[in-house]
Amino acid sequence: MSISTSAVGKLSEGDVQAIDELRDMHSRLTREIGRVIVGQSEVVDRLAICFFARGHALLMGVPGLAKTLLVSKLAETLSLKFSRIQFTPDLMPMDITGTDILQDTEDGRREFHFVAGPVFANVVLADEINRAPPKTQAALLEAMQERKVTVVGRTFDLPLPFLVLATQNPVEQEGTYPLPEAQLDRFMFLIELDYPSEQEEIRIARTTTGDELPELSHLLTGEEILRMQSLVRRVPVPDHIYEYAAKLVRKTRPGGETSPEWLRHLVAWGAGPRAVQNLVLAAKARAALLGSYMVRLEDVQHVVEPVLIHRIVTTFAAQSEGISAKQIVSRLIEETEIDAK
Repeated sequence: MSISTSAVGKLSEGDVQAIDELRDMHSRLTREIGRVIVGQSEVVDRLAICFFARGHALLMGVPGLAKTLLVSKLAETLSLKFSRIQFTPDLMPMDITGTDILQDTEDGRREFHFVAGPVFANVVLADEINRAPPKTQAALLEAMQERKVTVVGRTFDLPLPFLVLATQNPVEQEGTYPLPEAQLDRFMFLIELDYPSEQEEIRIARTTTGDELPELSHLLTGEEILRMQSLVRRVPVPDHIYEYAAKLVRKTRPGGETSPEWLRHLVAWGAGPRAVQNLVLAAKARAALLGSYMVRLEDVQHVVEPVLIHRIVTTFAAQSEGISAKQIVSRLIEETEIDAK
């Protein structure tokens, strides 16, 4: 592909070669997961972007859309340890992080030993995260942000790479505890899964009602993933991309000077600075996965929706008019694109 001299000048020859390898790996990853998961190519792409950008993702969708299978197969192809935590109303924080237990030693004494919880894995699926009370949900906050957990005053490092993928039920269902904005902000992406098409549903039935599912190839090691995550951070970003990301996020804030008039009665709370960071990082990851040596405007626009829709709190007026955060973000993208020309 043709690239600008300035873009290559900011990357070493080794980085350029590594981006080419990452592009090829991304193609193989998509094909490999497609052997088991039918009709979710966009979801797989967004998971890959989130993972190589060192982010976390919240998966939204009705039951039965193979969310658990998708996450486990992603971990399998990347040779990573996978752990699933089923969130329930009686789940305690120590059920996630682990705890000290009293054990007998060889010399007859009794000592406390730390037994690691299921969060000590590379890919952690927090299934139905809004089924657990806030105290238990908060147990993931430190893990997601710091890649560490603190238990009984001691801090333990989590294995790297580390990715949390959480599924969430619709908040209108009974017995759920909506995630607070502070925790939603820790997720880089909100990825929505929809029903498959008729032909895809037929393929699903053919694939899953026969013999066992195929065993997928292992495409990368943990060390290679860490190297590629570091590579993504080095992808060059032109100044106008930073300006575009900041301008777009600032427009979501109803009290801001640049927010459009039509938005102010629809949005109660807009996105914070972490949204700008996530836009840039996700755009870097997408550019690298597609084999581009610098971030382009279309890379940012491609990730705006999953980055922003869970960071915008709509007002009662918007809800009564049937206007969703997704519709608000779509209109902002259109208007900001016009402004950028």
